[in-house]
Parts: sequence; C-alpha cells; structure tokens
Amino acid sequence: MMKKKSIYRYMPVCIFSALLVTIVYEIGYTYKLWILKDAIVPWGYVTNTAFAYGVFLVGTMWVFHFTFGRFWLYVVANLLLDAFYAFVFHRIEEKLGIADLISVKHYHIFLIMVGLSFILYPYQLWQVKVWKIMVHKDRDDITVRINTPTWLTKKEKAK
Repeated sequence: MMKKKSIYRYMPVCIFSALLVTIVYEIGYTYKLWILKDAIVPWGYVTNTAFAYGVFLVGTMWVFHFTFGRFWLYVVANLLLDAFYAFVFHRIEEKLGIADLISVKHYHIFLIMVGLSFILYPYQLWQVKVWKIMVHKDRDDITVRINTPTWLTKKEKAK
C-alpha cells in the first residue's frame, strides 16, 4: 500500500509565500507601483489580503503538492499560473475597479511572480532537508545527566 503524502507538509512554504507577497505589496504601496481601490478588511488598501492569504497561499500549497520533486513541471505550472494572474486576472481586477497599475506594467507583475516562485522552491528543499534530519535523527546516543543540586549534598553532609 502506497503511503499518502500529506498536503500539510507544504504549510511552511505557503506561509513564507504569503509573507513574501505581503512584502511585495508593501513595496508596491510605498513606491506607488499600484493602487488598491477596494479592500475586504480595513488594512487591505496596502496588501491585497484576499490574494496574499487566500488564493496565493492555497495555490502555492496545491502547486507544491502536485509538482514538488519535479522541478521543470513546477516551473511550467508556475509560468502558466503567473501568466494567468498577471495578464488575465489582474486585468479583470482593473475592470472591476479593485486595483490599478500606476508605474508598472502587467509583464512586471509576471516577472515578480516568477521571481517569487524561484525563491520558494529552494526554501521548500531546505524545509524537506531539515525535516528529514529531525525525523531520522538517531536518538539512541542522547545521554541525560542529572546533577544533584549542591544544596542537597550540603544538607546530606550536615546529617
């Protein structure tokens, strides 16, 4: 029987991806690269929280679930999804009045998203390496030494 891979093993990279997207939105807000006109939460005019902590986080989880370990498949999947976001979805956001690009173009958004994907893959490789070390570490060589407190020995000496 084949062991099922848990999708939750990709949570660290998903949370890291949400952090990176938040940082990108903060930079975009600071340098007026784009403007968010509509927000779900009051602080959402800086970071598109629905995208960063919703679609992007879940999308990252599924992309890693289906492609991790096959780098070229990961690259192709990310290129397709990032192109869809930058050239289709972002235009829909503009038409709906949710966001406007000010000093960047759609291909800049595409390049930012692809750049993030090339940061996330090595991060996940590192996470897998760390978890393997933690899980497969030999615990037989751990020695626990319990030192008797000095006050106890002094009290025993007084008796």
